[in-house]
Amino acid sequence: MGAPGALLVMGVSGSGKSTVGALLASKLGWKFYDADDYHPEENRTKMGKGIPLNDQDRIPWLCNLHDILIRDVAAGQHVVLACSALKKMYRDILIRGKDGVLQKCDDSGKEEKLPEVKFFVVYLSGSSEVISGRLHRRKGHFMPPKLLQSQFDTLEPPSAPENFIQISVDRDLSEIIATIIETLNIK
Repeated sequence: MGAPGALLVMGVSGSGKSTVGALLASKLGWKFYDADDYHPEENRTKMGKGIPLNDQDRIPWLCNLHDILIRDVAAGQHVVLACSALKKMYRDILIRGKDGVLQKCDDSGKEEKLPEVKFFVVYLSGSSEVISGRLHRRKGHFMPPKLLQSQFDTLEPPSAPENFIQISVDRDLSEIIATIIETLNIK
């Protein structure tokens, strides 16, 4: 397949996105971003109170992440992004921007020719029971386990023509990383 410009490691909260993404980026020598670090305070507060985010909460956050990806890829940097990206629409925003054309999401009005981003999705999938158990063991995260069902309800797993691989979270971490690298044919 050859190296994409950006890898999206996606799944519901507790699926291992940050762990897999950081390890993968380290192994490949790519830049790593954890989308959770870019949530505005209002989103964190809302989730902390047990209120699921809606599209209006997520779209500005996704636009910000899109702009970061485009900036880095345009500068020749390969990127791994750990982000829930639960709906196809959210993944489309990450890849193409808010209006579905490759552009910056900001409203500065400046025309800017942006590079086509070769994007590959790694979907970490697992049962509600397994992932719930992980969330209950996790400490210090703003996303409470009681919101997990809302994430499963929102989830639209990737499908053709999206460029993706689905990997079970039941697999060993080293096996997950090896499978991703083998799929991408990256040495």
